[in-house]
Amino acid sequence: MELPETRYALSGDVSIAYQVHGEGLIDLVVFPAFVTNVELMWEAEPGTSSFYRRLGEFARVIRFDKRGTGLSDRVTDIADMETRMDDVRAVVDAAGVERAAVMGASEGGPLAALFAATYPERTVGLILWSAAPRFTRAPGFPWGPTREEQLAWADDLAARWGTAELVLELAENPDLTEDEVERLARRLRQSASPGAVRQLERMNLEIDVRDVVSSIRVPTLVMHRTGDQDVPVEAGRWLAEHIPTARFVEFPGSSHVIAADPAPVERELRAFLAAVSADAEIDATEPESVLATVLFTDIVGSTAKAVELGDRGWRELLEQHHALIRSELVRFRGREVDTAGDGFFAAFDGPARAIRCGRAVTAAVQELGIEIRAGLHTGECEVVNGKIGGIAVHIGARVAAEARPGEVLVSQTVRDLVAGSGLAFEERGVAELKGVPGEWRLFALSG
Repeated sequence: MELPETRYALSGDVSIAYQVHGEGLIDLVVFPAFVTNVELMWEAEPGTSSFYRRLGEFARVIRFDKRGTGLSDRVTDIADMETRMDDVRAVVDAAGVERAAVMGASEGGPLAALFAATYPERTVGLILWSAAPRFTRAPGFPWGPTREEQLAWADDLAARWGTAELVLELAENPDLTEDEVERLARRLRQSASPGAVRQLERMNLEIDVRDVVSSIRVPTLVMHRTGDQDVPVEAGRWLAEHIPTARFVEFPGSSHVIAADPAPVERELRAFLAAVSADAEIDATEPESVLATVLFTDIVGSTAKAVELGDRGWRELLEQHHALIRSELVRFRGREVDTAGDGFFAAFDGPARAIRCGRAVTAAVQELGIEIRAGLHTGECEVVNGKIGGIAVHIGARVAAEARPGEVLVSQTVRDLVAGSGLAFEERGVAELKGVPGEWRLFALSG
């Protein structure tokens, strides 16, 4: 196979390196695990490159390097998941992909799952290999290392990055020749710097998509090896149990990488991609649900303000208020869903953008002599005639009702999804939301 050309997709002002190979009937977008170099993989990793060559016999494969790694632009800070999703969108658009199967391996798994939930109209199927919803232990998730153990591992990894010692440990193969070890060590060094590796590992500590995987509605294949030494098989089983459309396939063995025994994995992939490719040709309708972040705002003390201004003055104030909010929605890629009186309801495909929009409109309306409260929640929303509804929308509205004047209040789901974004929060405790079962932990945006 002739090696594919490396191209670049522009995501904001960051260039993301990607390659396309294969001529199959279905597009397959691969969300990379850890650090990659789309060019060096072909030379330095013969087992992995052989696997991807065979994938190209029945799929058009799109692979990319995450920002800060490989041939993509080096950046000061490793991006949060929302920014990474923007990078993926830039790649699939540049590659001319309309709808694709998406495959996430290891740390690429949560991002692929989030993409499938957020953009079901662009996703025909989801494949998860050796993935987890999070990578450290937490209440209700007793698998994997502790946070302290993972932090120590990040420091140790950076200290030994690019050494023969680390290559032999990561490769799970003591029989590598000296030349093979050096090729792999060079691949590591040319894929990321020690500082970037430390940042990536620390960012992975914050990943947690447990609250959103239940909203995935596309066909899903979850695969894991029973004795996986890096990501416990229980994590894969958890994903399969909580994704309604998932089928779980467990293989014997202890290796984390597909290339250790690719044949059975390849058979499952071929069958799955053939099935979703056939279904995609039949079903191209609007998705029934989508993962979205909803933002609700309303004016504090609106009745008193209306009385103070009179009908004409109040109407003029509302027009100014609406214009300000709409300009910020455009800026942060939000979509106006509904407006009722002094309240706004908008939807976003990324929670960090929604929070920043809430902060911006809260500040902007002060020049009008008013305050607003804002509330956000991320969840599965029903889609009917292009509009969204459902329990997630009701939760968002109830969160907004709990907000103080001038405050942006979010649910724990939102807070968890924006980890690594630089946004800071103060805990507001547990609340009972009117008409919504259970108790909800709420957080106020600070700074």
